[in-house]
Amino acid sequence: MTFSPFKVTRVEAHGPDELISRLRRVAMLKDPEARPYAQARLELRPLAFDLFRPAQRYVLADNLLKVQHLAWELAAHGHHPLALEGFLSIWTDRGPEPVDLLPPVVEAIPEADGSTVNVINDGMHRLFAGRLEWRIPTVVLAEGLPPQFPYYAFPIPGRHPWDQVAILEGDRVPAGHIKKWHRTMDNKRLYRDFNSAFQNVGGPRGQG
Repeated sequence: MTFSPFKVTRVEAHGPDELISRLRRVAMLKDPEARPYAQARLELRPLAFDLFRPAQRYVLADNLLKVQHLAWELAAHGHHPLALEGFLSIWTDRGPEPVDLLPPVVEAIPEADGSTVNVINDGMHRLFAGRLEWRIPTVVLAEGLPPQFPYYAFPIPGRHPWDQVAILEGDRVPAGHIKKWHRTMDNKRLYRDFNSAFQNVGGPRGQG
């Protein structure tokens, strides 16, 4: 399946207070009673690209085209996917149910070398597209998460982590491609279930 254009037919905006309130209700995928953001410091703010790192080592060309098209569609409604003041519920001509669009989520995670690294949890394709467009994104920065719930993959190390992200053609990752360097064998144990507090925001794909 390849990307094809869609039409945004309706947009409902939700403010920053509702965004933060819902994020605090987000559960862990395999532990619905656990709330990783319940006591965390959550701040909606612009964040330059040199202040956070990807963990995902690829982006899909079809998904990049989708987020570019979404930005063009949302412009007609007065919004941009990387400049949200809260979150959006979006209806399209693809179906009757809305999709909630959150700002990208970046988490401050302590690492074994003693540093704390801001790593992308959600919104990788939008952020990659924003970097191509020289746009400083507005993200949710989450700090002070429970130590038992780090992000499930390690941030890419080195001075130029974005240069290690490959653009893959199509809409699928080739077999054998290392998507992320996982922290645990059961990486989904550390996966945040954003659909526990929002609508149709996606879920784990394969093992990556």
